[in-house]
Amino acid sequence: MEKRYQVFVSSTYADLKEERQHVIQSLMEMDCIPAGMELFPAADEEQWEFIKRVIDDCDYYLLIIGGRYGSTTDDGISYTEKEFDYAVENGLKVVALIHGKPDDIPFGKSEKDGDLRNKLFSFRDKVMDGRLVKFWTAAKELPGLVALSMTKTIKMYPAIGWVRANHVANEDILVEVNDLRKENSTLQKVINDNRAQNAFDVIDIADIDSEFTVNGKYKVYQRGFDARNYKFKSVISWKEMFSLLSPYLVDYYNESAVDGKLAACLLEREGKSGSSASINEQEFKTIKIQLEAYGLIKTERLKTVKGNLATFWSLTEKGKKLMIESRLIRKGT
Repeated sequence: MEKRYQVFVSSTYADLKEERQHVIQSLMEMDCIPAGMELFPAADEEQWEFIKRVIDDCDYYLLIIGGRYGSTTDDGISYTEKEFDYAVENGLKVVALIHGKPDDIPFGKSEKDGDLRNKLFSFRDKVMDGRLVKFWTAAKELPGLVALSMTKTIKMYPAIGWVRANHVANEDILVEVNDLRKENSTLQKVINDNRAQNAFDVIDIADIDSEFTVNGKYKVYQRGFDARNYKFKSVISWKEMFSLLSPYLVDYYNESAVDGKLAACLLEREGKSGSSASINEQEFKTIKIQLEAYGLIKTERLKTVKGNLATFWSLTEKGKKLMIESRLIRKGT
């Protein structure tokens, strides 16, 4: 069946109107369906719920970063970064087009506020961490980059896409496939729960109050564009580490986001501040295995709303109980 893929185009708006037009035109020439902030020029929390629904309906996420961070929400994060985080957490494949020479961007299209400039470069680092990106310096370069990047991404990571209703497979077959997917997901959860419980029972595991040393790295921006790399070390008990992380795992949480969130919590615990914090890869894997062995978390390879596979963390019933016990404010405290 001939599919058409819906692509969410995310960027700041006023400074990248020409660039967005080039990108959207290229997507339409590829028979893709572009979606983006042209649908919702206003930015507020009510619009955010609509934006999430549009992203949920998309197959891929295309990000353009220029010289501005963009308007921010009440929690200090730009709507563009918020869209990116939501797309990643839902497993959409990201195509990122980043301006390669930020120093050459005209003053009128650059961030003048120092805090917003630091947030922009922290956002750039987040996008480039662990994924391939394409760099551009002029709007005319974008059509070629879009064609190459999207063609390669679609080939390597085919998504669900859209087809005409008269081409859809028999409804009964689709219902049966969906039922089998649900059954497989249920069985996988049972297997993971049993695996975690067995590991806790038979392994001579360290006490949950014992300490573990976590090493990580982060960046600090100075004078706008000058980023310096730093390292940090945190010696923390498994129980305290779980107490810091567990509230974020009440709902399913993408594994790549868990790394950054835990690193940020440990960095704050050590009295430091910075951006793009991350944990040593092998130590992060140990943390994952240890918390599974305690029976506090479960990790699952699940299909996202767009049909892609991603690893998600969530709490077990035992983990929820310990979270409440460790975070509950008691009388007299």
